Formats: sequence, structure tokens, C-alpha cells
Amino acid sequence: MSIYEKGPVRIHYEVAGSGFPLLLIAGGGLNSAMARLTNPFDAVAEFKGEYRCIASDLRNANEGQSFGPLEAERPWDGYTDDHLALMDHLGIDKFMVMGFCIGGPLAWNLIQRAPDRVVAAVMAQPSGSRPEARDFFYDGNMKGWGPELVKRRPEITMEMVDRFLTRMYRTNPDFVFTVTRDFVRQCRTPVLILPDDIPPHPYAVAMEAAMLAPNAEVSVYPWKEPKERMPLAIRQMRSFLRAHHPALATSRGLKQNA
Repeated sequence: MSIYEKGPVRIHYEVAGSGFPLLLIAGGGLNSAMARLTNPFDAVAEFKGEYRCIASDLRNANEGQSFGPLEAERPWDGYTDDHLALMDHLGIDKFMVMGFCIGGPLAWNLIQRAPDRVVAAVMAQPSGSRPEARDFFYDGNMKGWGPELVKRRPEITMEMVDRFLTRMYRTNPDFVFTVTRDFVRQCRTPVLILPDDIPPHPYAVAMEAAMLAPNAEVSVYPWKEPKERMPLAIRQMRSFLRAHHPALATSRGLKQNA
């Protein structure tokens, strides 16, 4: 476990394994923390044998040790700043991303912000907005994440939390929050989407993104239950990552041209 600091931001992170960099973003919404990377499977254990796995606690997650200001005018970009700054700190230019839950919208934002750096992305049980429950995330975080954060950080008030969550989940309350359908439609970055269908992970949104993105693949569904299907989904993730691994892709191209 290591600490990276940049101005008022302190990021708690971990690096495991070696190989091409793979940024792992845990689920848990605004409480996304490295400890959650064991759900629905142990992502670090599965991929550290082939990749340099980088994970961090999301800024201000109550279950983590990363801290920083609430950037009410740019909440999603604040988190993406942290991810890109951590990659810079580690001397990493190009990388792949595997995001769970909130990691779906964050992966899309990384692709939007750094299209030349994100080689490919896996989005497992990604978060999205349901038309019948637009305030699902706002309400849940106002009741759960916000009050606990205020207890730990006396300089933060519930009024600040309200402004932050309003910008994050109410200003653009549609689709995947961070990017538009037009962006996804034109996105050339390869993505693998593994849909779920519970309130925070709407199946319809995951499938719409998969249908729109020109270089998207989608997993079997359901892929977490029964448990016997999980190894199949993990094999698909591994195959997808290998297919877009820059060194392996170059090697395949050389063999084909030989």
C-alpha cells in the first residue's frame, strides 16, 4: 500500500503484479475502495499474474483512505483527475481499465478525457440511470455516504454534499452520467461490457452502451449466477484484455505479415 499526494488530494493506492498496466476501479459507488475488489471476484488475484494491477481508494470514500476536496462543479472529472494523476505518478502512459459499478461511468470518462492513453476497457455490472428512478443515486448518497463523510470531515457540510451530488447525478441524470450517447456511438476504444440488472446497475443501459459502441463486446448474461458461470466470464475478460494488449497485438501482426 502506498500514498500519493498532489496538492490537497491524498490517494491511497496499491500496485500488484507486473506487465502491461491495468487500472482497477472497485465497485461500491462513492464508497469505492480497494477492499471491494474481491466482489464479485478477486480481480487483483485473477489478473496480477499477467498485468501490473493498479488500484486505489476513491477520493473521500468512507471505507477508504483517500482524501481531497469536494469539487462540486466537476465531481466526475475530479475522480478522473485522480486516476490520471496516479498513472502519471507511476510513470504510466498507456493502460487498460477494468471498472466495476461506478467504475463503468468512470471508465467512460477516462476514455473521453484520455482517448490516446486508454487502450481498452472492461465495464462489469456498470452503473447507469433508470428513467423510473432518476434520483436513485442522489437519494442513496444523501442518506448514506454524505452523513458519514460529514462526521469524518468537519470542514464538509451537508450543503456541500448536496451541491456535489446534484451536479454528479442530477445535472445530467441520463444514460451513464459521464458521457453522451453520441460520444459512445463514435468511440473507437474497445470495450467489454458485462451487464447486471439490479437498481444501481440497469441492464438496459449496459446493453444500450454495448449496442452503440462500435468496438464493444458483451458477455453472457447473467454471468455471476449461477456461480458456475463466473469462470466463463473471467475467461472472456482475460481473452478480451489479451486481444487488445499492445505487445501481443504487435506480435500477432508480425506473425501474420511474416
